[in-house]
Formats: sequence, structure tokens, C-alpha cells
Amino acid sequence: MKQSILDRIDQAVSGRIPHNAALGMRAVACGPDDVTLSVPYDARLVGNPETGVLHGGVITTLIDATCGMAVFMKLGKPTRIATLDLRIDYLKPASPGRAVLATAECYKMTRQVAFVRALAYHDSKDDPIASSAGTFMIFSEGASPMVDEKAREP
Repeated sequence: MKQSILDRIDQAVSGRIPHNAALGMRAVACGPDDVTLSVPYDARLVGNPETGVLHGGVITTLIDATCGMAVFMKLGKPTRIATLDLRIDYLKPASPGRAVLATAECYKMTRQVAFVRALAYHDSKDDPIASSAGTFMIFSEGASPMVDEKAREP
């Protein structure tokens, strides 16, 4: 059963978002309100050729996607969400040649906003590459992320 959930997460993360697929993003683990995703090392994603360190945007994308999936796990059903705020503190560079993992937990949810925290790391969350806190808007059924039709009614 767990593998089928990871397969569905992979489909949502990379099957529907070409940018994530281009990064090679994959689901590694999940729980009722948390998710772990990974991005393999790829020389095409290096930010500084002299050091071989992955570009910070790769880490940002990984954290954002992982946080969003943690919200989906907490919601328990497909619902449209959008990143409202994502603060990332970069603590050290990723090591060249190594995959990066991110684990996110949705620790609080209101009717319209989900609160998430995440860590990016190589081997252990005790030695993070980056730490993050984010908020995600939860759209009610039928509401468009761009325009809420109910808000336009007189």
C-alpha cells in the first residue's frame, strides 16, 4: 500500500509538473502529514561550476514541492493550493555529487491556510542544508486560484 501512495505522489510531483520532472524529483517516504522527496545530483543543475554545488533554485524547488505534498497528505484529498510564503534559510552548500532530500511536515491547518516546515539535507536531518517555514493557501472547491468568482458577485 505504501508503494502505491509513493507512486501517486511521484505522479503528482513529476508527472504533472514538468519542471520537477526535469530535476528528477522523486518521492522517498510519506506519512499522514509529512513527505520526503529527493533530487539526484546532476551536473546540469550546478550553480557554480568551480565548486560543483547544486544551484540554490534546485533546493528551493525541492523544498516548495515537498511542502506542497505535505499539505496534500494532511488534507487527504486533491485540493488546489498555492504557496503564499516560503522562507528558506540556507545553512550550508549541498555537497557536490550527492542527492538532496527534503522532508516537510504540515503541522497546522486552518480552513484556508496550511503551515509547513521543512529541512533539506543529504544523510540526516540533524545536518541540514536548508531550513524552511511556509504557508499555503487552500482553495475552496470551485474557487479559481486566479479569480474567486464569488468575490466578484455584487
